[in-house]
Amino acid sequence: MKKVYNNATAALDGLLFDGMLIAAGGFGLCGIPELLIAAIRDAGTKNLTVASNNAGVDGFGLGILLGTRQIKKMISSYVGENAEFMRQYLAGELEIEFNPQGTLAERMRAGGAGIPGFYTRTGVGTVIAESKEHKDFDGKTYILERGLVADLAIVKAWKADPSGNLVFRKAARNFNPPAAMCGKTCVVEVEEIVPLGSLDPDNIHLPGVYVHRLIQGKHEKRIEQRTTRKRAS
Repeated sequence: MKKVYNNATAALDGLLFDGMLIAAGGFGLCGIPELLIAAIRDAGTKNLTVASNNAGVDGFGLGILLGTRQIKKMISSYVGENAEFMRQYLAGELEIEFNPQGTLAERMRAGGAGIPGFYTRTGVGTVIAESKEHKDFDGKTYILERGLVADLAIVKAWKADPSGNLVFRKAARNFNPPAAMCGKTCVVEVEEIVPLGSLDPDNIHLPGVYVHRLIQGKHEKRIEQRTTRKRAS
């Protein structure tokens, strides 16, 4: 089965449709699938629901799709870096489903593992728990969270082999593996594709069984908040 494609447009061919649910990897601007996001923008697919830890920044990452009004709903944990996100939400133009970070990661992982739901104490007694089933275990109250299964997962890894075995770097490993797991179809962009057999099996972070399509490309790797100090004279 061929997994390596020439570019993001080719890798997404036949997968996109209006109203779909997309799981997007990345942590802040670290490890975001920027090439695939740009290809979705160019395809014009609309009314998207996107599950992602954050929504990028204005004009970059998922912020691109917010700017073109292709996203109708975000399932997210942290959205504080995006002014357009805030404007659309306050204007009633964008739906938000807030999830604690660990809960969102576990919803993705559970969906990929075939687990329809799980109980967690996180969010009990807050607005997160409203309308969710509550149950007591060992004298403590938990709420039911549903596993998340996406129509498409878009993720970024550092290295891959032609079979789709993936290695991530540092914080990029936070949300990309669970996002990849929960997609009915998973498309991955990487910095480097290495020959089959050259990756140490003990150091593979996500096996290729989860990966359906793969591209290699160059990435911009922006910094969200650049903080500097003056040089000492």
